[in-house]
Amino acid sequence: MTASVDVLIVGAGPTGLALAAQLAADGVRPRLIDRSTDRVHESRALAIQPRTLEVLARFGVTDQLIADGNPAVRLHLHVRNRVRTLPMFDLGLADTAYPHLLLLSQAETERILSEHVRTSGVTVERGVELVDLRSTADQVTCRLRHRDGREETVDARYVVGCDGAHSAVRRAAEIAFEGSSYPQTFVLADVEADGLATGAAHAFLSDTGMLLFFPLGRPASWRLLVMRPPADPTPPDATVTLDQAQTLTDGYTGGTVRLHDPVWMTNFRLHHRAARHYRAGRILLAGDAAHIHSPAGAQGMNTGIQDAINLGWKLAHTLHGRAGAGLLDTYEPERAPIGRMVLRFTDRAFTIATSTNPLVRFARTRIAPAVIPLAVRARAARAFAFRTVSELDVRYRRSPLSVEGPRPPRHGPRAGDRLPDAPVVRDRQPTTLHGATAAPGWHLLVCGPGRTWAAEQVEQLSHGRGGPLTVRRLGVSDEPGTLHDPDGHALRRLGLDTDADALYLVRPDGHIGFRSGAQGWAALVDYLDRWLPPS
Repeated sequence: MTASVDVLIVGAGPTGLALAAQLAADGVRPRLIDRSTDRVHESRALAIQPRTLEVLARFGVTDQLIADGNPAVRLHLHVRNRVRTLPMFDLGLADTAYPHLLLLSQAETERILSEHVRTSGVTVERGVELVDLRSTADQVTCRLRHRDGREETVDARYVVGCDGAHSAVRRAAEIAFEGSSYPQTFVLADVEADGLATGAAHAFLSDTGMLLFFPLGRPASWRLLVMRPPADPTPPDATVTLDQAQTLTDGYTGGTVRLHDPVWMTNFRLHHRAARHYRAGRILLAGDAAHIHSPAGAQGMNTGIQDAINLGWKLAHTLHGRAGAGLLDTYEPERAPIGRMVLRFTDRAFTIATSTNPLVRFARTRIAPAVIPLAVRARAARAFAFRTVSELDVRYRRSPLSVEGPRPPRHGPRAGDRLPDAPVVRDRQPTTLHGATAAPGWHLLVCGPGRTWAAEQVEQLSHGRGGPLTVRRLGVSDEPGTLHDPDGHALRRLGLDTDADALYLVRPDGHIGFRSGAQGWAALVDYLDRWLPPS
């Protein structure tokens, strides 16, 4: 007997779990399988960026992530027996509720996300692997194998590969995975360590590379990441011993740090590769199945979760018949450039950290320790660097979904940009701009004194649409239903001038799809008729 499902998600890591959460929030119950018999219990990915905390807040899990994690605000830089303490993430950025990097074991992240999708009605089926698939214009027929050897056939309207670097979905769809591997071998470990100041990350720089310690808490106090010397003949699949890890650590610390009680240790190689396409008909890729790179900048898991959020609402709209033609086609044009940008950024950072070139080594151990402390004293420089890695500045301005209407505001976020966050009040209850636009669906923010558009005109806009469209007035007055700026200037500082007539249409993923000035009503209707047409 053949089972049928709207969406089959292959891979129940952070990307697959986030996709399942987004689909469930939009009324789609996917089937979620994973070949592993249990979720990970090692740290693996360990940093959650601010933008990821923002999008996961829509599911109500961010408070739990923060409660279990460690907001990182300091880095101890160890070079030539000197230690410099660098402030990194204490910037108090005005446009996000999460102006910090959160350190949390991937095991804990998966646990929290798994509990959420379970309460949303999605079961993670473990010990089930994709054996083969055949795609037609109408469906994808998949052959699954259970841990007891039993096989079943599933017809899915869409299949999404969130199954990592060795993706069975990508391989079955014959999508090329282009790139190469780095020659270096690294040791990764979750351990206890004596001799490190707590509450901060530690970086030891030397001529041979870099040793990093990150505070974890669980499953161990520290995550260690260290590069083996270039002449080290140890193969990547060899077992790591505590003595080996201690010897490598001594080479960077001079014996000042003692390791003990390891929870997990492994050798690994790093790759930088990207799928040639993120979509082949009804088969789509997200996360490490679409792009893998070095852990520099803590981008991997976060980029995968952003893939999932971008794809999830588009899939749901398409399945519900809400979407205009071509909505799902915007997934790759929006996310593939982000994946390529992350590959370039992480490759450059990795090269600087590990190169044995004499000039790069000199810059790493002599110039960088002198320049970095000066650079981080400038809050503007730190803010720029932080926004780059935090994914707060990810934008889709060149997407077909991003449209600038007539006479848009001269300043502030543009179509394709993330909607900034700020405290607001609605009906005398404090909330935030993101909180007020967190419900599934589209949100129209109407700015200005309200004389330009009649209430009936605003109200009628959402009637008959194929999906939810919530209209909110954004202003300085405390009228019923209005998102009121209690500060009087907070929104204006973000470029949202509530005194000027303007329209901001916010997509389900929190990015602005359309914006215009007072003359943009007809263009807004045209935009909605294309992407959220009447039923």
